[in-house]
Amino acid sequence: MCGVDIRGSAPGTRELTVCLPGHLVEQVHAILLTGGSTFGLEAAGGVMQYLESRGVGFAAGKIRIPIVPAAVVFDLAIGSARARPNPGMARWACQNASAEIAEGSVGAGTGATVGKLFGMSNATKGGVGFASQSLVRSAVVQALAVVNAFGDVVDPASSHIVAGARATAEAFEFAGTSEQMFQGRAHKGFGVTNTTLVVVMTNALLDKLQATKVAQMAQDGLARAVQPVHTQFDGDLVFALSVGQKRADLNTLGTAAAEVTARAILRAVKTAKSLGGVPSCRELEVRKSKLEIGK
Repeated sequence: MCGVDIRGSAPGTRELTVCLPGHLVEQVHAILLTGGSTFGLEAAGGVMQYLESRGVGFAAGKIRIPIVPAAVVFDLAIGSARARPNPGMARWACQNASAEIAEGSVGAGTGATVGKLFGMSNATKGGVGFASQSLVRSAVVQALAVVNAFGDVVDPASSHIVAGARATAEAFEFAGTSEQMFQGRAHKGFGVTNTTLVVVMTNALLDKLQATKVAQMAQDGLARAVQPVHTQFDGDLVFALSVGQKRADLNTLGTAAAEVTARAILRAVKTAKSLGGVPSCRELEVRKSKLEIGK
């Protein structure tokens, strides 16, 4: 069972209507998060091919049609703009899936970046992050986040910027995107190149309306960890999946969803690696330490 909530103004998606209440199809069979802007949505065909080969899908007469909602981030400004996910890559990903959750600069997070107020040269590397929260009666809520935000990533516990825009390409400290915008120092070229995508998953039993509510509450996690968030330049979107039969309070599930979403976003930037000339927050920390030692 799947619900969805979109808060950003520039989403790139496929098959989202099946996640909305009132539609015939009640269940989805996979979720695809991908890079490559709208070109990358083609990769959903590979997921469908893999599921069809296993007899998974919505029964439609003699065939089964896999239902695969998908969402994409714009990452064509880093590396080669011609390097885009395709159906073959998606089939490979399905065939090689495991219980190990890869984080950082992998998959849809390979070209992800954050803090693009002053352009890509002054941004910080984003990526993929995962977090999990156990509840009573064996219920679990988890989140997988692809962080490619216009804004900065902030640690909610300390309010400190963990990854974000820098005033110059050589700087290792963060400028503070919101404050820079308040001062009228916005760069005119940041464009619609951003998005944070989240999939919240639980083994608690939910119908489509309840899953949608969990997705809505999970958006609070984005607001805690990304500043600013839900801008005209972002396509921020949260899926919520129910894959079990556990009983749990809906409000508790939504609260946990916001918590794991914020934690997954932090994990995404903390585990990211430098790529395409865009430094990770870990590399910036190393630069700062070396400078302080030199002094």
